[in-house]
Amino acid sequence: MSFWFYLLSALVLICAALYFLAPAERRPGALLAGRILRKCLWVFVVFIGITLICFFVIHLAPGSPTDLQTTMNPLADVQAQQRLAAFYGLDRPLHEQYALWLKRLLQLDFGNSMSSDSRPVMEKIAERLPLTVWLNVATLFFTLVLSVPIGVYAAKNRGGLFDKTTTLFVFLGFAMPGFWLSLLLMVKFSIELQWLPLSGLVSVDYAGLSPPEKALDIAKHLTLPVFVSTFGSLAGMSRFVRASMLDVLRSDFILTARAKGLPERLVLFRHALANALLPLITILGLSVPGLIGGSVILEHIFSLPGMGQLFYSAVMARDYPLIMGNLVLGAVLTLAGNLLADVAYGLADPRIRSGFAAKEVRA
Repeated sequence: MSFWFYLLSALVLICAALYFLAPAERRPGALLAGRILRKCLWVFVVFIGITLICFFVIHLAPGSPTDLQTTMNPLADVQAQQRLAAFYGLDRPLHEQYALWLKRLLQLDFGNSMSSDSRPVMEKIAERLPLTVWLNVATLFFTLVLSVPIGVYAAKNRGGLFDKTTTLFVFLGFAMPGFWLSLLLMVKFSIELQWLPLSGLVSVDYAGLSPPEKALDIAKHLTLPVFVSTFGSLAGMSRFVRASMLDVLRSDFILTARAKGLPERLVLFRHALANALLPLITILGLSVPGLIGGSVILEHIFSLPGMGQLFYSAVMARDYPLIMGNLVLGAVLTLAGNLLADVAYGLADPRIRSGFAAKEVRA
């Protein structure tokens, strides 16, 4: 059986487990489940449209892999370029190339890279993927841990010193370019103080270190990239939490909770924050593609062999299979993030679940 059959079976089992493990009042009804199923089918149609547009757009860029491989070779003539084009299948019409590529994709085969090594695209992506995923997961973790308390207390103390300080911090985070901050930190902490490594993922003597020393060495190399990435995303996330909390704190049920004598911490984090999660869920859903896309600029500045650097080199080399492999992963994560955000809306807010059901009944 194919990979997609096992993947679909695993998804069905996961959804069934989540359904029966969830409390009865939180379980989605049949109408909501049908809506989610129709949205999954629509996501598949959108995915095909994305791949179709991306495939044709990348072929519109000037140059081709054969030009880059034969330009610097004085022995390569027009016949050599034609043989290379036939070898890669570039002499066929674009719709035939797309059909062949889509057929391989259904078998989870992205083809081989058009670079000099001709390695499988999945193999090259698998080498770079873990670093980018862990880098962005760490950034997302620190962003959530810091932005939620900052946004909550800024909304609670609106107009106070803490709110004004965080507002200034937000403007700095939005206005300060990431590459400029990276260079400043590298000069200060890597060149002048020599506390942290300048670039790369590991040190020269990494192979001779013990396992704890290896982990510490990698952590030192990733400290500056994670800090710069967190600093840039922390500003926007904290503003979203603050704005959402301000809307909720004006609600009548918050006044009722305070009138009952509930502790302020319970009012903020259990009643107010629980109802202010929708904008945060939206941002988290949009942040999922960053797990693959990564930061091209940061990875180049810090010389990190991640997905962003791989995608940049593939674009510059017109490596069509490798470009499409990166775009497919980004599209899958984007659509999955949006779908999970829609499902999380219903789990976070019962009014949305009842609203979905009401719309289905009226329809």
